[in-house]
Amino acid sequence: MTQLPLLEQHLAEAVPASRDQRMWTPEDGALPSLYISHGAPPLLEDAQWMRELLDWTLQLPKPKAILIVSAHWESAPLSVSATPAGTPLVYDFGGFKPVFYQLQYNTPDAADLAEQVAALMPDTEPLYEHRSRGLDHGAWVPLMVMYPLGDVPVLQLSLPTHNPDRLLELGRRLRPLRQEGVLVIGSGFMTHGLPFLTREHWTGHGTPPGWSADFDAWAADALARGDVDTLARYASQAPGMPYAHPTAEHYSPLFVTLGAADQPDAPVRSVIDGYFMGLSKRSLQTA
Repeated sequence: MTQLPLLEQHLAEAVPASRDQRMWTPEDGALPSLYISHGAPPLLEDAQWMRELLDWTLQLPKPKAILIVSAHWESAPLSVSATPAGTPLVYDFGGFKPVFYQLQYNTPDAADLAEQVAALMPDTEPLYEHRSRGLDHGAWVPLMVMYPLGDVPVLQLSLPTHNPDRLLELGRRLRPLRQEGVLVIGSGFMTHGLPFLTREHWTGHGTPPGWSADFDAWAADALARGDVDTLARYASQAPGMPYAHPTAEHYSPLFVTLGAADQPDAPVRSVIDGYFMGLSKRSLQTA
């Protein structure tokens, strides 16, 4: 038992569903690329959000492997996490219940995926393996909900820059992985103005702050139109700034997701919307 009752209830349904999930085959064609708002450890105490993530996952075939770029690993040069099976987790958060620091998510060896990613990088930008780096909570928290068996190899890729054009190019280089059954995920949060939340928001009460709702509506419109140029100019053009993103790291993974799509400027489907503690949990799937 995890001492997280809602997580236990979720796993009771998710584990058998994941066990029965059909595996990806080449006949399925390329998997989509995803952008997920990952929340934080309290995601594991939100039954509705866990259900939404699981339902989304079960609409897709189970991938051969997962490559995930998280807001919580900003590092250049471009690096990947440790590849051996059972890669340890990074408990990169503070002030939560002790049980969160005891959770485990053991995944298979990801060395083959690391080799695939390295082969896609230019000779002038070699890929480094950070052998002491595990999966941070931007990776393991949502994946524990989406793939609870831990039976899919997971490799984390560092976020080497916040420049949208460079991240779009990185996503473009990763695009061929989707044809091989690899699920490419950018993990962030559509709004992340933690310093500007009120006590009511922290306790799960109150309506979303205006800066969060305004930014979310602006992003949803631009995504539905495939307007990547507008999305890239968020810092100067988006309503709700700089409150929605006082720092860039939770928004930037979006551009890896878009770059990995067949057509980065095609309309993008919002699969999950709504708010968590006043923050937009909008999550997306490319065509």
